[in-house]
Amino acid sequence: MRPLTDEQMRYASAASGVPLLLMPLIAACAASVPLEQAGLLSSYQQLAASSGVLTQAQVSVDSDRILAAKTVRIIPTSLSTAVAEAKLSEAQLRLIANAVDRALCTGLSDRFQIVSSAQAADLTVHAFITRIIPTDETAAAASKVAWVATSVATAVTVVPVPMPSLRIPIGLGGLALEAEAVDRTGSQKAAMVWARGADSLTSRPRMSPAGDAYDLAASFGADFSKLLVTGASPFKTLPSPPSMQRVGSLLGGAPKESACEAFGRGPGVAGLVGSAIGLPPEWTDKGAQVEPKR
Repeated sequence: MRPLTDEQMRYASAASGVPLLLMPLIAACAASVPLEQAGLLSSYQQLAASSGVLTQAQVSVDSDRILAAKTVRIIPTSLSTAVAEAKLSEAQLRLIANAVDRALCTGLSDRFQIVSSAQAADLTVHAFITRIIPTDETAAAASKVAWVATSVATAVTVVPVPMPSLRIPIGLGGLALEAEAVDRTGSQKAAMVWARGADSLTSRPRMSPAGDAYDLAASFGADFSKLLVTGASPFKTLPSPPSMQRVGSLLGGAPKESACEAFGRGPGVAGLVGSAIGLPPEWTDKGAQVEPKR
């Protein structure tokens, strides 16, 4: 029930026959999140614009070196000083950061062996949350009430018609991050600056100021992990269905790589149900096994 990644959007479009030409209409009803370089990466020199349908991004990748790598370690996601403007609680910030780490670990497991953050690896990945736009809880609640009311009204008609879960396009949250992968010598081999806002169609309203940022954290993790798995921008490659291990992780199963247990397991069915009815992610996600130093 989290927002679709750009790849999933393109995959759904191809499977359903819904033209991508309609996607700008979705983007027009999305929160605006500035794409900005926060100065936390070791280099920005090779970055080039590579945006998706709903995501603004700058990407660089040394494909040969990335594809030659076999092992990855993930440094827990850090928070920039700018995230204080969102006025979220420490627990909410930790939950969002851990959602990034969990999504990265799950996605990278499609090709890499994941080792603990204390071990050496071919690549070291580190992400930084640079901006959080909080969700307006009142607007999110109003969207959920409006959808329920419309669903009930539709259900009593002679010919029931399924209604999409459209959100009121105000009070939408957003998230911006940057991340890099460096080799054993500390030389940057891939980097991404990423920003995306929640939208009225693919983002489900949660009654929490952390709701949209938490869901978008998984979208970023999917995008950056695909950059490393394929050695190419996730916004320029053909869409593909999720792997079985990703589906298992979404349902709360054990991760493919044991090192990913450090970030806790996904909330599973409880999380999916909670998202569907608009519960705060704090109610269903237990977070990391042991809170890391960020």
